[in-house]
Amino acid sequence: MPAILVPHAGTDPLILEVGFGATAVDLAGPPGTTGEAAVGLVRTALDHPPGGPPLAAHAVPGDRVAVALAGAVPQPTAVIAALRSALATVDAVAGAPVVLATPGADVPVPGGATAFTGRTAAETAYLAADEAGRPLYLARALVDADLVVEVASWQWDAALHAADPTLAVWPAFGRAGSATPLERRLARRGRKGLEAWTLAAERMRWHLGVTACLRLVPGRGGTLLAACFGTPSAAAAAARAGAMGWRPRIAAPAALAVATLSPFATGLASFTRAVAAAARVTTPDGTICVIGDVAAPGPVFRRWREGVAIRALVTEAVAGRDPALVADAVQARLFARALGSRRLVLLSSLDAALVEELDFGNARSPEAIERLAARAASLVVLREADLLWPRRPGA
Repeated sequence: MPAILVPHAGTDPLILEVGFGATAVDLAGPPGTTGEAAVGLVRTALDHPPGGPPLAAHAVPGDRVAVALAGAVPQPTAVIAALRSALATVDAVAGAPVVLATPGADVPVPGGATAFTGRTAAETAYLAADEAGRPLYLARALVDADLVVEVASWQWDAALHAADPTLAVWPAFGRAGSATPLERRLARRGRKGLEAWTLAAERMRWHLGVTACLRLVPGRGGTLLAACFGTPSAAAAAARAGAMGWRPRIAAPAALAVATLSPFATGLASFTRAVAAAARVTTPDGTICVIGDVAAPGPVFRRWREGVAIRALVTEAVAGRDPALVADAVQARLFARALGSRRLVLLSSLDAALVEELDFGNARSPEAIERLAARAASLVVLREADLLWPRRPGA
């Protein structure tokens, strides 16, 4: 069986070869486009949506236009260029559109966009009240705009068995801390808490009057696979269909899974998604190897790995007032459920002492992973595992 080459930063690729009689499967998402081809792909979606008016028809002369870029998106420079080009066809729109982005710690602000953090009151303005009468504050540029275009990736989340719920106007563009009540529900209820995210985002779109939505499906390697424009529901449905290439089907689970991370991987959530995807193709007593820059977990996660019951930790975090602990509790709960009794080995930049503290295996060199593959009875490689949601046999 031919060797599988797996890239590894700073070294030659890993060469994974299984022994005689063993099986190996290589899973990866579909390739997309870059540069001018990506501009053309987005512009076609904006100008010729399948079931509604083009973007230019959403604006009238004098409108103030704001573009809300929620999270990292594939080919951001091309996306912004296509949006500006499409809006330039509208006569007398009030100035160039304002483009806001919500970068994470490791996600730079795309050229032509302004970073939104929500940490200062001046960044936000009152929009509406929730069902309990509490005020909801959103990015001021979005509240003041006559037309808001919501832009986000469509990415599967294997840990939640759904699309990533965080990629929406709300709570991404809310005042700092807006996501915490929703994260508390996820921490308490796991996947059952997703409904609250969906309803909150839908309510905020209704209050804001969002009818123009662009959903972008990433291709492997940071490319753009598909662009879908229309109403929020129509764009989401089209993107879901376009993202099915990230849902490969496997014939049987393997004893060993080797997972890499995508260019979109940021924070502990990406690590959790990658492990959850790998767990779906690994036997309950198998081994998962994650290769890449893994984010260091927080105190809730660490205490769970030290042996404290996850339920008690989640209850304690949810009862507290620290949003960081709540977010950490969400990932710890999802990670624990995904990993189960499997062994986890890391080839990463994490300190060896921390990996040992977490009771994970520490691969000191690429050769350690290559030796594991050579001894495995079956191997599955998941490229950019944080974007994959493999389908199990019979699913």
